[in-house]
Amino acid sequence: MIHKRIRPFNTKQTYPEQKLDNDLSQGVVARGTMVFLRGQVAQDLDTRESLHVGDAGKQTAKTMENIKMLLEEAGSEMGHICRIVVYLTDVRYREAVYQEMGKWLKGVHPCSTGLVVPALARPEWVVEIEVTAVIPDAA
Repeated sequence: MIHKRIRPFNTKQTYPEQKLDNDLSQGVVARGTMVFLRGQVAQDLDTRESLHVGDAGKQTAKTMENIKMLLEEAGSEMGHICRIVVYLTDVRYREAVYQEMGKWLKGVHPCSTGLVVPALARPEWVVEIEVTAVIPDAA
Protein backbone atom coordinates (compact mmCIF):
# COMPACT_ATOMS: atom_id res chain seq x y z
CA MET A 1 0.00 0.00 0.00
CA ILE A 2 1.18 3.50 -0.82
CA HIS A 3 -0.44 5.07 2.23
CA LYS A 4 0.32 4.31 5.87
CA ARG A 5 -2.69 3.19 7.93
CA ILE A 6 -2.81 4.34 11.57
CA ARG A 7 -4.48 1.85 13.97
CA PRO A 8 -6.41 -0.26 11.45
CA PHE A 9 -9.46 -2.06 12.82
CA ASN A 10 -12.61 -3.85 11.75
CA THR A 11 -16.04 -2.54 12.66
CA LYS A 12 -17.00 -6.02 13.96
CA GLN A 13 -14.97 -5.15 17.08
CA THR A 14 -16.12 -1.54 17.46
CA TYR A 15 -19.82 -2.01 16.73
CA PRO A 16 -20.60 -5.69 17.46
CA GLU A 17 -24.29 -4.93 17.96
CA GLN A 18 -24.55 -3.49 14.42
CA LYS A 19 -23.32 -6.61 12.57
CA LEU A 20 -20.83 -4.65 10.44
CA ASP A 21 -17.67 -5.92 8.76
CA ASN A 22 -15.70 -2.95 7.42
CA ASP A 23 -11.91 -2.56 7.41
CA LEU A 24 -11.12 1.02 8.51
CA SER A 25 -8.30 3.02 10.09
CA GLN A 26 -8.21 5.74 12.70
CA GLY A 27 -6.02 7.69 10.28
CA VAL A 28 -4.26 7.54 6.95
CA VAL A 29 -0.95 9.17 6.05
CA ALA A 30 -1.14 9.96 2.34
CA ARG A 31 2.23 9.69 0.61
CA GLY A 32 3.98 10.87 3.76
CA THR A 33 2.64 14.44 3.67
CA MET A 34 -1.04 14.48 4.63
CA VAL A 35 -2.84 12.94 7.61
CA PHE A 36 -6.57 12.23 7.43
CA LEU A 37 -8.10 11.25 10.75
CA ARG A 38 -11.33 9.37 11.09
CA GLY A 39 -13.97 11.23 13.08
CA GLN A 40 -12.85 10.91 16.68
CA VAL A 41 -15.13 10.53 19.68
CA ALA A 42 -14.78 10.09 23.44
CA GLN A 43 -13.64 6.51 23.17
CA ASP A 44 -10.62 4.71 24.56
CA LEU A 45 -8.89 3.63 21.35
CA ASP A 46 -7.41 0.54 22.99
CA THR A 47 -10.46 -0.82 24.81
CA ARG A 48 -13.16 0.84 22.62
CA GLU A 49 -14.95 1.92 25.82
CA SER A 50 -17.15 5.01 25.45
CA LEU A 51 -16.24 7.66 28.01
CA HIS A 52 -17.92 10.66 29.68
CA VAL A 53 -21.50 9.83 28.71
CA GLY A 54 -23.70 12.90 29.01
CA ASP A 55 -20.85 15.45 29.29
CA ALA A 56 -20.11 17.26 26.01
CA GLY A 57 -17.09 19.13 27.39
CA LYS A 58 -15.39 16.01 28.76
CA GLN A 59 -16.23 14.08 25.59
CA THR A 60 -14.51 16.84 23.61
CA ALA A 61 -11.42 16.71 25.85
CA LYS A 62 -11.08 12.95 25.26
CA THR A 63 -11.73 13.42 21.55
CA MET A 64 -8.98 16.04 21.30
CA GLU A 65 -6.64 13.80 23.33
CA ASN A 66 -7.25 11.02 20.77
CA ILE A 67 -6.59 13.44 17.90
CA LYS A 68 -3.30 14.58 19.45
CA MET A 69 -2.19 10.97 20.04
CA LEU A 70 -3.06 9.85 16.49
CA LEU A 71 -1.37 12.85 14.87
CA GLU A 72 1.80 12.12 16.84
CA GLU A 73 1.65 8.45 15.81
CA ALA A 74 1.45 9.67 12.20
CA GLY A 75 4.44 12.00 12.57
CA SER A 76 2.46 15.22 12.86
CA GLU A 77 1.14 17.39 15.71
CA MET A 78 -1.75 19.63 16.69
CA GLY A 79 -0.04 22.70 15.21
CA HIS A 80 -0.19 21.11 11.76
CA ILE A 81 -3.97 20.74 11.63
CA CYS A 82 -5.33 22.38 8.49
CA ARG A 83 -9.01 21.46 8.62
CA ILE A 84 -11.40 20.38 11.33
CA VAL A 85 -15.03 19.28 11.07
CA VAL A 86 -17.15 19.16 14.23
CA TYR A 87 -20.36 17.13 14.42
CA LEU A 88 -22.75 17.83 17.31
CA THR A 89 -25.97 16.03 18.13
CA ASP A 90 -27.44 19.14 19.75
CA VAL A 91 -26.63 22.80 19.11
CA ARG A 92 -26.80 23.41 22.88
CA TYR A 93 -23.49 21.49 23.23
CA ARG A 94 -21.71 24.00 20.96
CA GLU A 95 -20.39 26.31 23.67
CA ALA A 96 -18.93 23.53 25.85
CA VAL A 97 -17.45 21.74 22.84
CA TYR A 98 -15.87 24.80 21.25
CA GLN A 99 -14.50 26.09 24.56
CA GLU A 100 -12.70 22.79 25.15
CA MET A 101 -11.62 22.44 21.53
CA GLY A 102 -10.25 25.99 21.60
CA LYS A 103 -7.84 25.07 24.42
CA TRP A 104 -6.26 22.44 22.17
CA LEU A 105 -6.14 24.62 19.04
CA LYS A 106 -4.87 27.92 20.50
CA GLY A 107 -2.74 29.62 17.83
CA VAL A 108 -3.42 26.94 15.18
CA HIS A 109 -6.19 28.71 13.19
CA PRO A 110 -7.47 25.74 11.15
CA CYS A 111 -10.36 25.97 8.69
CA SER A 112 -13.40 24.77 10.62
CA THR A 113 -16.87 23.53 9.81
CA GLY A 114 -19.50 22.75 12.42
CA LEU A 115 -22.57 20.63 11.78
CA VAL A 116 -25.52 19.60 13.88
CA VAL A 117 -26.60 16.07 13.04
CA PRO A 118 -29.48 13.93 14.31
CA ALA A 119 -27.18 11.21 15.70
CA LEU A 120 -23.70 9.71 15.68
CA ALA A 121 -22.80 6.01 15.41
CA ARG A 122 -23.52 5.38 19.11
CA PRO A 123 -26.26 7.12 21.13
CA GLU A 124 -23.89 8.04 23.98
CA TRP A 125 -21.64 10.10 21.67
CA VAL A 126 -22.64 13.76 21.38
CA VAL A 127 -19.58 15.14 19.57
CA GLU A 128 -17.35 13.80 16.80
CA ILE A 129 -14.36 15.64 15.35
CA GLU A 130 -12.64 14.92 12.04
CA VAL A 131 -9.19 16.36 11.26
CA THR A 132 -6.92 16.81 8.26
CA ALA A 133 -3.31 17.75 8.99
CA VAL A 134 0.07 17.84 7.28
CA ILE A 135 3.38 16.26 8.17
CA PRO A 136 6.06 18.93 8.08
CA ASP A 137 9.17 18.54 5.97
CA ALA A 138 12.05 17.04 7.93
CA ALA A 139 14.32 19.85 6.70
